[in-house]
Amino acid sequence: MTPHIGILMLDTAFPRILGDVGNPASYDMPVRLHVIEGADVPDVVSAAPPPDALIDRFIAGAQALEASGAVGIVTSCGFLGHAQDALARSVQIPVIASALSLGPLIRSMTGGRRVGIITADSRALTPALLATSGLHPDHVAIAGMETSDDWQRLILTTKDAQSREIDTDAIGAAAENAARHLTAAHPDLGAILLECTNLPPYATRIGKTVSLPVFHILHAAHLLWDARKISP
Repeated sequence: MTPHIGILMLDTAFPRILGDVGNPASYDMPVRLHVIEGADVPDVVSAAPPPDALIDRFIAGAQALEASGAVGIVTSCGFLGHAQDALARSVQIPVIASALSLGPLIRSMTGGRRVGIITADSRALTPALLATSGLHPDHVAIAGMETSDDWQRLILTTKDAQSREIDTDAIGAAAENAARHLTAAHPDLGAILLECTNLPPYATRIGKTVSLPVFHILHAAHLLWDARKISP
């Protein structure tokens, strides 16, 4: 078996452009995508945790990836932080279910300053979800992408309704606006963290806009790969 990073994927129809978590070309190491059929975005991007039956399917997917030679696992949605403990306990390899798990490390690296989080939907990013990653609401400032009509059509809807085309200029502009809002309202931020795994393609644009470091799920995947157990 070839070692790789496993990626638990929601069941979506929108394009996976370079930089997106679901595009294998986004990585400098081998990856394997495992789609959880029927795992629709509205079932996961929610203030409430996913139903137990759906979490069980993600657990089965994690176990299948481990059996295929995965040395670590990430997911295609930061809201799966709700399932961080369940996923991590189900396998013997490390799991980072959400980029939010990078938050405490980012705070430590930036002298305890607040982390600016750009999320798929700020209405659903609750204190309970932050707590799964060791974050307190006082540690962060949050801006959401849900005010963008282009984003709504592309991401925040069911698979059948999702756009099959992506306006990268419009989505990038919406991400930049979210970052500007964060830094204008909270000039004390130490860094930006992209909860949403579809936002890394715009990380460079965001970083240039606000002159802050930008972290995301691809960094988590590379961390797992670089720290993997290597047999003698």
